[in-house]
Amino acid sequence: MKPQARSITVLTTLALAICPCVTASTRQNADDAAIDAYITHQAKLERGEEYREARKVVVGDLTRDGVPETVVLYTIEGQRGKNRSIQYLAVFGRRNGKLTPLTYAEMGGKSAAAVELRSVEDEAIVLGTLSYGPKDANCCPSVPGTMRYVLSGRTLREQKQGASTGRHN
Repeated sequence: MKPQARSITVLTTLALAICPCVTASTRQNADDAAIDAYITHQAKLERGEEYREARKVVVGDLTRDGVPETVVLYTIEGQRGKNRSIQYLAVFGRRNGKLTPLTYAEMGGKSAAAVELRSVEDEAIVLGTLSYGPKDANCCPSVPGTMRYVLSGRTLREQKQGASTGRHN
């Protein structure tokens, strides 16, 4: 085999070997762009901006179809120039290989002052929470807890303690 032909063969083999990495990286970039566009649009509607450092993403199957959904917890702050922030939980699915939004819900409020996205387990989104105790100041909720949300059709529903973990859509 001529040296030039050997070089082409080696380069072709190398390109095929790294191709899955390039494809996975490209898909991740497309997923990140879809999430960014969704949150940016919502922030514009609220006249606020995302606190990007607080964003958390987990992936897991919420519908028992073998295709994982992407769950994003994000925070929009400064709505209409006010000193406030709201956490949201959004669920994205795959349609024709692309990440598309399915639904979202506001988190926090009366049941929890702060929410942390932990995982997807048993077709449910698991969130850690901090709620206010009787002596807590407004700045500092101190009572830890857990909330679970399930995807019911295109709606997120809180799964009450002791509820079954069967299919919910």
